[in-house]
Amino acid sequence: MSLDPEIAARLKRNPDGLVPAIAQQHDTGEVLMLAWMNDEALHRTLTTGRATYWSRSRGEFWVKGDTSGHVQHVKSVALDCDGDTILVRVDQVGAACHTGDRTCFDTGRLEMLG
Repeated sequence: MSLDPEIAARLKRNPDGLVPAIAQQHDTGEVLMLAWMNDEALHRTLTTGRATYWSRSRGEFWVKGDTSGHVQHVKSVALDCDGDTILVRVDQVGAACHTGDRTCFDTGRLEMLG
């Protein structure tokens, strides 16, 4: 099986065939992390209900939580208006960030200038 052709036609991929995927906690709106998906990762996510990403550093698929136990149960998936970003709304179990933090965006805010 492969990604539905209608969905695939809407995706705008980078030169490596990847689309950024933002994981968001479905009930609070908390932004958890950013990862990358190719067509197969998106297909697996849509068909298994588990967030599956493409690791650029390892060159392989990874299912969030398979090694850490910090699973992302997918509640919904949406494309933005341009088809160049995927929003994955999940129920996050444990930490989303590889550092062990709940989210990848809680390690310090940048100060606004002006």
